[in-house]
Amino acid sequence: MSTVNGGENNKLNRLFYILSGIFLANVILAELTGVKIFSLTHFLGIENWALPFGDGKKLDMNMSVGILIWPFVFILSDIINEYFGRKGVQRISILAAILVLYCSVIIVISTKLPPAEFWQQINGKDASGQPLDINYAYTLIFSQGISIIAGSITAFLVSQFVDVYTFHWIRRLTGHKKLWLRATGSTVVSQLIDSYVILTVAFYIMGEWSFSQVLQVGTIQYLYKVSFAILLTPLIYLFHYIIDNFLGGKKAEEVIENTNENW
Repeated sequence: MSTVNGGENNKLNRLFYILSGIFLANVILAELTGVKIFSLTHFLGIENWALPFGDGKKLDMNMSVGILIWPFVFILSDIINEYFGRKGVQRISILAAILVLYCSVIIVISTKLPPAEFWQQINGKDASGQPLDINYAYTLIFSQGISIIAGSITAFLVSQFVDVYTFHWIRRLTGHKKLWLRATGSTVVSQLIDSYVILTVAFYIMGEWSFSQVLQVGTIQYLYKVSFAILLTPLIYLFHYIIDNFLGGKKAEEVIENTNENW
């Protein structure tokens, strides 16, 4: 019997490592790429399209590149929450924040190191042949990333803890049914916080954005996150099906039932 239990525990541990690894990779990637703001309207080829935003203003479809990755982080967070409970999500969220802080320290050090002359010469021109200060560009991009990281860690931890408790509050009401409701519901609540906190800290307090810009970009990012959370709901059920088969039906039910006690 101990061998069987040991095998089941090994499966559970492997599952946690795999989900955690993918979760951490996506969080760090979102942080490193998030410094760029891109135009969704230009990408979609609808240049003159914008939403009304009060007082005659228009809500341009501009978002951080890092936002593209976050819906997958939400899915992984909900899956970890489902099988490993509040403690599982809290542990991996804190680890993610520590790793992001570690990245920020390395980034600060890298921008302070003196550049090699040959590196500057090789990269001394842009694609059109115009002079390019590659070290300035490198420092400018990654220095902006520091403000993103500061705002994101704050928003990420707050929103993750809100997401965890909202998810379990809905599960207490619905039991094991309606996975879509607790997954989407927790995202709707938590990302309302995340979408505005990160921009306020990163670009309003630590940057040069106006508060109107924060509201505009935050609103677009929130609508994007919620929309994709809904669209990606079938993916959550697919992951649920794969994991249940990996663990075994009865074992999966037992794990979900005892998430908070085990993790």
